[in-house]
Amino acid sequence: MLTHLTINNFMLIDHLDLDLKGGMTAITGETGTGKSVLLGALTLALGERADGDRVRHGASKADITATFLLDDLPKAREWLLENDLLHADECLLRRVVTAEGRSRAFINSQPATLHQVKALGELLIDIHSQHAHQSLLVKANHKQLIDSYSQHLDQVNEVGKRYRQWQQLKTQYNQLRENAEELNARYQLLRYQVDELNQLGLDEGELTRLEAEQQNLANAESIICKTQEAAELCSDEQGISALLQKAISVIQSVRPHTPVLSTIDELLNSALIHVDEARHSLRNQLDAIEIDPERLQEVETRLSTIYDIARKHHIQPQELTGKHQQLAQELASLEGGDQSLSALEEKVQLSRESYFIQAQQLSQQRLASAEKLSNIINEQLKSLAMASANVLISVLPKPDNADHSGIDDIEILISTNPGQAHLSLAKVVSGGELSRVSLAIQVATAQTSGVATLVFDEVDVGIGGSTADVVGTLLARLGQQSQVLCVTHLAQVASKANNHWQVNKQADKDCIQTTIVELDEEMKVQEIARMISGSELSEESLAHARLMTGL
Repeated sequence: MLTHLTINNFMLIDHLDLDLKGGMTAITGETGTGKSVLLGALTLALGERADGDRVRHGASKADITATFLLDDLPKAREWLLENDLLHADECLLRRVVTAEGRSRAFINSQPATLHQVKALGELLIDIHSQHAHQSLLVKANHKQLIDSYSQHLDQVNEVGKRYRQWQQLKTQYNQLRENAEELNARYQLLRYQVDELNQLGLDEGELTRLEAEQQNLANAESIICKTQEAAELCSDEQGISALLQKAISVIQSVRPHTPVLSTIDELLNSALIHVDEARHSLRNQLDAIEIDPERLQEVETRLSTIYDIARKHHIQPQELTGKHQQLAQELASLEGGDQSLSALEEKVQLSRESYFIQAQQLSQQRLASAEKLSNIINEQLKSLAMASANVLISVLPKPDNADHSGIDDIEILISTNPGQAHLSLAKVVSGGELSRVSLAIQVATAQTSGVATLVFDEVDVGIGGSTADVVGTLLARLGQQSQVLCVTHLAQVASKANNHWQVNKQADKDCIQTTIVELDEEMKVQEIARMISGSELSEESLAHARLMTGL
């Protein structure tokens, strides 16, 4: 339950440090004192969006901390554990909003996102707004109400997941079908291009070899001539070899007289050996070189074909092998276009069937929950002086209206008199009746909320007399099993509370601020008397207040 609330610089609140107790706590005060400001600060700590306007005038930031005891909140404890945020047996939610509108949130002193804070907040506290009766007139809210009451949100999420999968596949299928003609044209082009490259059959490195061979064949005569000339220059008769032999003979004739010439003799002999090797290599090259016009024609034709196909694809010839692989892969992905369309159509059908199976299961759960909740609401209406009224939560499966929330058309209907047909709330009930129906629904759903703290913010609007006394009794009964915080303007409701807080507005020449005081027994009697008769207390109103409170 909520055990402590600290509020700093929030709207009209300068500083409040509140310890909260179990049972039912009434929050009262004169109109305009800011009774709902307290709940506004609490909802801010629970992740509600905020801007700088909520920061007290003159302050740099608002700072709210709410402390919850986790003893009776196993789901909240489990959530904190899963998110690595569990800290002992307490949970601290803190929210800081600057005057510039920047916001930070913390869970147990660890930075957290608003999404995380909201998810955790739903497991800690359940807030029933004074405007809930207005939301009942919006049919779209009725489905959310029954799903929240039934606590089968996992099934709702699964239905939404399957619906999105179905719609995604359906979109893909429609796009593929609409683009079938364009894809077929692309397929035909790819098949032609790949066939052409298959016929070309260009091997890795072939282009380089062909270009080198073409150079050799085209220049064969010139190469033979130059090779022949080089071989003759190395010949024994008049070439380099003859001159080297002559030099060696001259050196050898004087070597005994000049020993240093031995090295020169060795160098000349080595040169002679290299020249002879070069001459033999040139002769071998001459034997290998052929003048082959036919082969040259073949090579040049092959190269011309390669260059032409490369120009078609606007790439360099050496890029053809990679292009061939790319086009072949794209062609393979388009192979069997009709078969792909049929396969995708089958997937769409299977996904649709999967969605409807889950949606129909959800529909059955909603039907059972709607019947149960209708009975509970009708029991509450009897105690709220609407014994003749009968609420029916209609759940009609409509497959043609399938969406992410399922196939059901859900609406809360009511008959206010026996034998009268059940009609929409907006067509039947008056303002006061709508408030009582809303309260009956909120009390019924609160009993199964699974959270330890329930907040009712002036849900008794439009109710008075003996019915107000019953409302107080209902809320007090809820307080026996949960912590109940109730902002109210009815003395009959406040008199049933275990604890009582009074909200006051204090003003001086510098500022206005809201304060909250926990009332003792005598102060509670005086506040109840004020709620009965106004600011002027009388002996009659005080006596009536003592009678109502039993003090």
